[in-house]
Amino acid sequence: MAQIGALGDKIYRSVLLIAASSILLIVFAIFYMMIQNSMPTIQRFGIGFLFASEWNPSQQMYGALPFIYGTVVSSLIAILIAVPVSLGIAIFLVEQAPAKVARPIAFMVELLAAIPSVVYGLWGIFVLAPFIRNHLGPVLQDYLGFLPLFQGRLTGIGMLTGGIILAIMITPIITAVVRDVLDAVPTTQREAALALGATKWETTMVVLGNAASGIAGAVVLGLGRAVGETMAVTMVIGNSPQISASLFEPAYTIASVLAANFADATEELYLSALIEMGLVLFLVTLVINALAKLLIMSVANKTNAAKHV
Repeated sequence: MAQIGALGDKIYRSVLLIAASSILLIVFAIFYMMIQNSMPTIQRFGIGFLFASEWNPSQQMYGALPFIYGTVVSSLIAILIAVPVSLGIAIFLVEQAPAKVARPIAFMVELLAAIPSVVYGLWGIFVLAPFIRNHLGPVLQDYLGFLPLFQGRLTGIGMLTGGIILAIMITPIITAVVRDVLDAVPTTQREAALALGATKWETTMVVLGNAASGIAGAVVLGLGRAVGETMAVTMVIGNSPQISASLFEPAYTIASVLAANFADATEELYLSALIEMGLVLFLVTLVINALAKLLIMSVANKTNAAKHV
């Protein structure tokens, strides 16, 4: 019986090892495929591909900088808008709202996460873009028009619209994770803070401090969704490969250029350039997740150190 048990343990460990190794194999297979198919542009343009700003398939000129810029800026806009809103919703649901109020709001937040991105894109075209063109844009230009960010023509389609759409799309993800993280904080910590005379606001700050690493992870999940989002952004960002300081001007992201141009890429160099764009997106996502892991570890270490003081 002991031998049979030992054999069963070995099989069990082997199956788990194969399952874990399959993830690494898939990642390396994707990376190898993109490297192999990107070689024509890598050999022709080298590292200059990342810093060139001209994108003209008819003249076989390809540069990734406008798309990297559009991806980074639109994602930053989304994070700047979504994080405060998500934190506010999560704190309200966990710390303030009674159960009969929290349940329907939580359900609506989860419903937002289930809406297809193309629906968000349609809403952005027919509702958000006219609102920015006719109402929000003029107000921003009246009060903040001296800043380059809010100068330029108002069409409703551009970087700001794409960033707001992304913010709406990642808010449910960040909210759901932060809510679970706050729920996981022991009730005794809240009771201890209140017993020491802390106000409700101060107690909430204590809870947020203990949940800092989880909140950082939630923000990273939202950022990952924002960086890779395709359809909704493609529909509202304007799809123009340019670098402009104005948030009202059209732009392009890496994901949207792949979605909009891949079907038309009949030439080898054109197809190779698009695949290299995908490789850039893959590496950007990898770097973001690596930095996020370091951030979470740093916050967790500081939190643990503070607990032992």
